Amino acid sequence: MTIQTSRRGFLKGASAVAATALMVGYTKRGALAAEPAGTIDFTPFVKITPDGNVTAIVKHFEMGQGTSTGLTTLIAEELDVDLDEVDVEFAPFDNDVYKNLLFGMQGTGGSTALANSFMQYRKAGAAARAMLIEAAAKEWGVDASELRIDHGVISGAGKSAPIAEFVTAASGLTAPEEPPLKRPEEFKLIGNPNTARRDNHHKTTGTGLFAMDMQLPGQIVAVIKRSPKFGGKIVSVDAEAAKDVPGFINAVAMPTGAGAIVFARDTWSALQARDLVQAEWDFTNAETRGTDALKAAMMAAVNAEPELVARKDAELPEIQDRLAGADTVIEKDFFFPYLAHAPMEPLTCTIEPTADGVTVHDGCQFPIGANQAISAVLQLPPEKVKINTVYAGGSFGRRATMTADYHVEAALAFAMSGGKQPVKLVWSREDDLQGGYYRPAMAHKVRVGLDSDGTIVAWDHRIAGQSIFKGTAFEDFIVRDGIDHSSVEGVPDTPYALPGMYVGLTDIKSAIPVNWWRSVGNSHTGYVMESMMDEAAKAAGRDPLEFRLAHLEGDGKKQQRLAGVLKHVADKAGWNTPPAEGRSRGIAGHFSFESYVAEVVEISRDEDGTVKIEKVTCAVDCGIPVNPDVIKAQMEGGIGYGLGAVMREQVTLTDGEVDQFNFPDYEPLRIGDIAAIETHIVASTEAPTGVGEPGLPPAGPALANAIAADGPRVTILPMSENGVDFA
Repeated sequence: MTIQTSRRGFLKGASAVAATALMVGYTKRGALAAEPAGTIDFTPFVKITPDGNVTAIVKHFEMGQGTSTGLTTLIAEELDVDLDEVDVEFAPFDNDVYKNLLFGMQGTGGSTALANSFMQYRKAGAAARAMLIEAAAKEWGVDASELRIDHGVISGAGKSAPIAEFVTAASGLTAPEEPPLKRPEEFKLIGNPNTARRDNHHKTTGTGLFAMDMQLPGQIVAVIKRSPKFGGKIVSVDAEAAKDVPGFINAVAMPTGAGAIVFARDTWSALQARDLVQAEWDFTNAETRGTDALKAAMMAAVNAEPELVARKDAELPEIQDRLAGADTVIEKDFFFPYLAHAPMEPLTCTIEPTADGVTVHDGCQFPIGANQAISAVLQLPPEKVKINTVYAGGSFGRRATMTADYHVEAALAFAMSGGKQPVKLVWSREDDLQGGYYRPAMAHKVRVGLDSDGTIVAWDHRIAGQSIFKGTAFEDFIVRDGIDHSSVEGVPDTPYALPGMYVGLTDIKSAIPVNWWRSVGNSHTGYVMESMMDEAAKAAGRDPLEFRLAHLEGDGKKQQRLAGVLKHVADKAGWNTPPAEGRSRGIAGHFSFESYVAEVVEISRDEDGTVKIEKVTCAVDCGIPVNPDVIKAQMEGGIGYGLGAVMREQVTLTDGEVDQFNFPDYEPLRIGDIAAIETHIVASTEAPTGVGEPGLPPAGPALANAIAADGPRVTILPMSENGVDFA
């Protein structure tokens, strides 16, 4: 998404001087001024010690998506120091000064880390550079314009010295509000494909601290015995049998009724004891339907009049008349099952008592949510709840629920243990798969009409499923005219020119907790839109690429950029050359999170019809590519995550209870499932946009289109349960 760099609010900078460091950042007052370190006003993004050590204060946590590299790159680029010499420190919780400029609150998500920080961090680095150069110019008695910094050394006018020599002097200067920034042609680090990730060493040597690694003196462990049915409430707890487990401490019902907390000296003892704790449940308000009944409700909804209208180019009777008069009508029903986030590191959070409050140790995605939830449960002022953010082993949306679910559980466990010793809440993989939050199950029904020339004349699209945002604190920000945009995004706002489009939505109610999942609504809408564009192209007797481009004509930026990645990926994948015998290709493109991604999937089939993904070719236009290596990694990750979901993954229920328990029956993509992935970054001068999520939406439909090129059109997922065998 485009950042308006002219706004003063994007750099409310300050320099602060302590006895030990120069710090540059943004003040709440909006002025760049010198202040003592540690003042409430001060929000540092750059810290430089007198010996020249530079630290980047990273406001977006690192869950593998590369923020610790991207934000550090921006500072190192403008400060003109070597990237591998810049240390990384995660920002403390302070919503006023470390907020996400696009959310208005401190948090990471929506593929916004670089988009909202691009100018903010560049200006912080540039301000520090300007102050150091000014200090050197004064000491040497030369004009500042004669000096430059390169690899951490100030030189010019026949003189040279490391920046360390000027940190103290620079700390007494006022930082410029609008420091001069490098021109793109001057970039050394931004866009450099050889830039290495800053977290590689920590993660490959095992020295990086993840939330699951937290082990404090006197720490005890808490696990939760949850209702087997969503919405169930605990009636009674019997821990008699658990007393035989060494290390078991106690088991008590939660005041929320959501379950029982089991305390033990270590994780293994807690899990063993929990299995022996007996609980009685009240399922009066619980979800007791199974997958078949839930699916039937959604399919019935898309075959009836919708409750809400997300787009109507004409009144529904007129759209239906257009369909009735069309020469060809394509009609398809789609169903997408519930999906788990399943990050490699399950949820965990440790709360440690301090002299006047607590410190929370967590791979914290939304510090503001954690702070508010924990302060409310513990009845502490928010400023007494400190958050120490550490690495997180993935999230895909799971660590940022609108209820702050695991933070509330951790706070309750801490309070109910007496609040005198550290308490570590641990979720097992089974906990998260069977009692977590899910990508909503969704149903679509689409009818597309074409005239005798193969031109689309009407598009009637119905969607049904659970709303993510309704009934939450975010409802007022996301829901408009009753429409939860996350349920329909990618359909009414498609870049394709589709005349006669009507989009209806029906919300399905259930006690099953749902949450944003990687690419949110685009995870299912992209599949439907790109599958239907392929079906329409086939009905029109036209090449799928040519058909898409014909619907992206015009001067609109969205149309041009989506067309650009489609052309680019087609060229790199050899779209216009026939695939080898026994192989077929599918193409798909999608716009999401302000980025444009197109993919071609090439598959092979053996004599039994078993499908093997031979190659995925990807083209991405995400604006200025700050870290090409990170972008490629995120495209690969999104592709793999998206393909694994459509191939095999599903969360099913029997009588309201989840059937899957771990990776043996919720099978993620395996490394051997894709023979090769090739990513191409389209050159751009636009402001950076998201890369963590946009690679996912085109992956599934590109595979579906490759399968449909010589086989069945798969509209009910997962594919492995609906007619497709994978090697």
